[in-house]
Amino acid sequence: MTGAPIFVVATVRDSIADFVSALIIVYVIIIFAYIITSLIFSFGGRIPYSKWSSAVLGFLRDVTEPYLGIFRRFIPPIGPIDVSPIVAILVLQIVGFSVIVPLIRG
Repeated sequence: MTGAPIFVVATVRDSIADFVSALIIVYVIIIFAYIITSLIFSFGGRIPYSKWSSAVLGFLRDVTEPYLGIFRRFIPPIGPIDVSPIVAILVLQIVGFSVIVPLIRG
C-alpha cells in the first residue's frame, strides 16, 4: 500500500513536467510568430486600419514583450537587427529544458 502514493506522486510530477515543457514550446512558437508578423507588417504587409491584423499583432506583442523586454534592456540592436529574441529563445529553452523540467521530474 505504501508504493501506490509514490507512484501517484511520480505520475503527477511527470504530468506537470510535460505541461511545463509544452508551455515552453508554445511560448517559443509565439515568439517566432511575433518576429515574423512584425517583420511582415513593418514591410507594409498590413492593411491600414484592419482590425484583425491589429488584434493579432497586439496579442503577440502583449504576450511576448514582458519576456523580450528583459533581454532588450541588456542587448542593444545591431543596426536594424534585433538579436534579443534569439537570445531570449535560447535562454528559455536551455533553462526550461535543462533546469526547470528536470527539477520538476525529480
